[in-house]
Amino acid sequence: MGDFTLESKAVLDGFDYDWNGTRLRELTEMAAVAVSVPKGGATALGKKMKTGYGGGNPAAGESYVGKNDARIMSFAVDQFLVLFDHTAHSGVAAVEKKLGNTGYYVEQTNNWVFLELSGPLARDAMERICAVNTHPDKFAVDRAERTSMEHMGAVLCRTGEDTFLIMSASSTAGSFLHALETSMEYVS
Repeated sequence: MGDFTLESKAVLDGFDYDWNGTRLRELTEMAAVAVSVPKGGATALGKKMKTGYGGGNPAAGESYVGKNDARIMSFAVDQFLVLFDHTAHSGVAAVEKKLGNTGYYVEQTNNWVFLELSGPLARDAMERICAVNTHPDKFAVDRAERTSMEHMGAVLCRTGEDTFLIMSASSTAGSFLHALETSMEYVS
């Protein structure tokens, strides 16, 4: 039997490109854990969230940055994602350590590709392919929405003045990246 070693690889091989000050890059060390609120358990989970992450259970469409730069993001009632820097395959143990048995946890890390689009042309690029109105008056910082981009499912979160966290299925990551690159080519 041959000698071989498996190595982990980012979904888009660590894509990083700059269009005259507007940067699109893959976030390669991100963990994502889905948290569901048990029936009647919102208060208990909310208390653990405040202790573990510095904030409560977010409402649908809301997100916040908690302790250790974890982003807590919700786009459905009684469900949210905990996103944080983490090199290991699974982030469930890290979330469970903070929240105990107050919620239901599902590993989501390898189901998503995580991209960050930042810079003066970011909003223009989003407006070309995204159904969400990204105008600052309509899509505030820390707003999170499920949407579609070029007929592919996505999650969009505005994380800064001209910065967006964009998530899409890892199974269509190449096509999704192509859509974003094409949009950037048109606006740059």
